[in-house]
Amino acid sequence: MSAIEQYLVDSYRAAQHGTPQPPPPGRDDLAVLRSVRTEARFRAVLDGRPAAHPWRAALHRLLHPARPC
Repeated sequence: MSAIEQYLVDSYRAAQHGTPQPPPPGRDDLAVLRSVRTEARFRAVLDGRPAAHPWRAALHRLLHPARPC
């Protein structure tokens, strides 16, 4: 059963029992990703590491390779 089908079943049951409907699938995905990123940055600060985003540093290294001497 897919997430959409499960959501429809849960919505039907909620309507039958008079309870609030469940949130649609995927509604809070971005909020969860943001909180994970914030937690990682917070842990980096506590560990004494820079709080910069690791993907940004990797992208910079990729776009600006070191020049050979």
